Amino acid sequence: MTGKHVGFVGLGLMGAPMTANIAKAGWVVSGWNRSEKAFKDLPTVQRAATVADLRDQEAIIFMLPDLPYIEEAAEGLLESWRGAPPKPGTAVVIMSSVSPTAVRQFGETVHQASSGNAIVMDAPVSGGTAGAREGTLAIMVGADEPHFEALKPLFEAMGTTVRRMGPLGSGSLAKACNQLIVGTTTAALAEAAELAERSGMDVDALFEVLSGGLAGSRVLDNVGPRLAAKDYAPTGPAKFMHKDLGFVLDSAEAAGSAVPLATAAIGLYAELGRQGLGDQDLAVVRQTIANLSQTPTATSSSN
Repeated sequence: MTGKHVGFVGLGLMGAPMTANIAKAGWVVSGWNRSEKAFKDLPTVQRAATVADLRDQEAIIFMLPDLPYIEEAAEGLLESWRGAPPKPGTAVVIMSSVSPTAVRQFGETVHQASSGNAIVMDAPVSGGTAGAREGTLAIMVGADEPHFEALKPLFEAMGTTVRRMGPLGSGSLAKACNQLIVGTTTAALAEAAELAERSGMDVDALFEVLSGGLAGSRVLDNVGPRLAAKDYAPTGPAKFMHKDLGFVLDSAEAAGSAVPLATAAIGLYAELGRQGLGDQDLAVVRQTIANLSQTPTATSSSN
């Protein structure tokens, strides 16, 4: 990148702190968000009236819940490019968790709309809202080598682990694998917590000893305290895990790979949604398990 001008679409729980870190690192950031409230805490970010107003930025980052939201938000942008193509090398960066297959199709749509001048990269993140605030996200990038190297300083403004995983779609596949591990591990920890408490054991003590052994993990460190406290105040809605595990199953079918744990987990997170818990934190999967148990005893502190 030469002029360090970036557009950012979606200033929510993740997008707002990511944008703040980009601006702090010296980029000129123009942002778009449905709600104006997000800009009150981002004084260094210029507000764009429409997504199409970001058309001349060197890179335009999208951080919305899923690809259909991105496609809808980008309609005006692509229409403007059909009338007057952007500068060669313009990058559309999808940092949301999306389907690896669908993001490749979106890449072709952008290529055609921009007369080949714009490219799409997928660069989903892991690390949650804490990682977004602290600039310590893990960023998994799907792009060709030259485009990745050009935007690497931008990614390093948001994350400490930045890796190119392969061509477009590879970042989303890596994120799907990440979510497979996070989703099943969180569910296993929730089961262990519920089993331990119903058996008269202190869950905090259990997690402390587990963290010192082979069962220790970043998932346990991050989600364990919320599971033990039954604190389900959202750091990110649990309903998105069901969507992400769907991407795992789709990718596994395409690759001919068996994913028995993902298959079981997507059923559990579907049940979480049916119980009306999807807007709470991922740790609320413990409440789902409690509700499935013979004598429900666990209660959410945010209900």
